[in-house]
Amino acid sequence: DADADVIVVGAGLTGLTAAFRLTLQGFAVEVLDAALHAGGVVGTRRHDVEGGSALNELGPNSGMDTTPLINELLRDLGILDQRLDAQPAAKKRYILRGGRLRAVPSSPLAAITTPLFSWRAKLGLLREPFLGPRTEAGEQSIGAFVRRHLGQELLDYAVEPFVGGVYAGDPELLSVDAAFPRLAQLDREYGSLLRGAILSARARRRAQAARGETAKARATSFNFKGGMQTLIDAFARHLPRLVCAARVEGVRRDGDGLYAIEVERRGERFTRRARALVLALPAYEAAPLVAALGDAGAAAAAALQAIHYPPVASVTALYHRKDVSHPLDGFGFLAPRVEDPPVLGTLFASSMFAERAPAGTVVLTSFVGGRRNPQAALAPDPHIAADVVRCNAHLLGAEPPRFTAGRRWPRAIPQYDLGH
Repeated sequence: DADADVIVVGAGLTGLTAAFRLTLQGFAVEVLDAALHAGGVVGTRRHDVEGGSALNELGPNSGMDTTPLINELLRDLGILDQRLDAQPAAKKRYILRGGRLRAVPSSPLAAITTPLFSWRAKLGLLREPFLGPRTEAGEQSIGAFVRRHLGQELLDYAVEPFVGGVYAGDPELLSVDAAFPRLAQLDREYGSLLRGAILSARARRRAQAARGETAKARATSFNFKGGMQTLIDAFARHLPRLVCAARVEGVRRDGDGLYAIEVERRGERFTRRARALVLALPAYEAAPLVAALGDAGAAAAAALQAIHYPPVASVTALYHRKDVSHPLDGFGFLAPRVEDPPVLGTLFASSMFAERAPAGTVVLTSFVGGRRNPQAALAPDPHIAADVVRCNAHLLGAEPPRFTAGRRWPRAIPQYDLGH
């Protein structure tokens, strides 16, 4: 007999969402996760400091409200009233250029006058609407794609830092078709991104409106009053069969068609059986589990094993507001590779969301490593923290922080490499 209709392996955001939705549909669902706590990379920690407590996001610092399904989920979980939208100042972003932080232009006029890009780069954009469709067959890297359409300077100072911030990746290795399929589609259909964006804008807006969706460029960032942990805790309350510290060691399909899942939990081994199985795991953890499921499973395992995850480390630092000369009036900054920075970028966490730190203090979260500099993310914790503190001192005029807290992911973000 089956122990559950569905067993979900992995209690990160994907696994928890799948399990919750299946539970709402009336299925008996059991969730297994090897970690001691649910949430995967999502988590929040509070640090007691003078005047109150500072909130430290251990993983994602926010979500993007691009679809009505998000509020529907929060409503079903009973935490919609806990949602906290980003403050208006968070719309402003900075890029490091020439050793200084420069605001990213937010309007056509600002794009013309910004010192972030040279006049040569700006004038070079005038040729983009006259590009014809690409004639070469096969995938393109983001680097090759951007050079063709926008030029090397915009690749260096706009796209590469963005790719580093989102994927911790290298635009010369990432596939534009996999990472930015909408841009690849405009290229195929119109040749020019600008011409394609203008000609397809009306149809795209109609389609998004019909689905109730919002473009990412206009979407609101959100968190929760108690941090992203609020979301994980809500899932845990609604999933009575959530079992942590349960490592899945093998999967097979029995003769009766049920999946048999071999589990080890605190020295005890047992088997769970289910009609259906969901693997919500990193590719490198899913690979050995599907390898035993016939020829198709072996082929899937080889593909999953080939997906690269570069390491990333984060450092959260708390400062007295008076000890940081930069206005911190924005989302944060990204640091291009060509500037040879020690960080991928830094979030102005307490400028993004209210109640992240006691009055008179600010929280900054910096990210290190990625495809650009993997060894930096694998250095000893004090070394990583010292690099971040020096970077904040140089770029933000920050005196020594009141405290720092770090976290690292030896395998962080899956890469949509060419051939993905």
